[in-house]
Amino acid sequence: MTNPTPVIEDAHAQAVRVLEIEMSGLVARFRQAMRDSAECLSPGLHPGAYKTFATIALRGPITSSALAELLFLDKSLLSRTVRTLEELDLIERTPDPTDGRSSLLSVTASGRERLEALRATHRSPLLDRLAQWPLEDVRRLAVLLHALGTGEQPGLYEDLAAERLAAESAGPAGPAGLGDAPRDPVL
Repeated sequence: MTNPTPVIEDAHAQAVRVLEIEMSGLVARFRQAMRDSAECLSPGLHPGAYKTFATIALRGPITSSALAELLFLDKSLLSRTVRTLEELDLIERTPDPTDGRSSLLSVTASGRERLEALRATHRSPLLDRLAQWPLEDVRRLAVLLHALGTGEQPGLYEDLAAERLAAESAGPAGPAGLGDAPRDPVL
């Protein structure tokens, strides 16, 4: 006679599985928010192009090579995306003063105005979802997500916040480095 009791997973493995399921749902909601932001910025704009634009807005001026590395994109795909963003007058290329063979990508005045209008009309879904959370829980989540993304052990919120906010205010030349994930200016 067989035992009808299901095999119980190791508690850690089970918790990781639940986390995977929850992250899958979170990624789907994030993708929808990206689609919505892209559509509001320019009807018909691909969400990937929106992410590229948002990253240029945050980190620019930036070279195509650095942008491709930052976003983990193939250079040919990025080239087509950049061309689309240029045609929409969202970004522009200027010669790189440090490397004559390269150009820098930056947001145009029109692109900046459109991004600001988008920010003004679209409140961050993340801010809405976390509005009622205790501050310490939000801080701990930030630390845990950083640790998960980098493979490091969770550290202190103050250290993470100081590093991220310094990198954000410093722009492309700041201490953020290419390995850091860009923050979407709208989400």
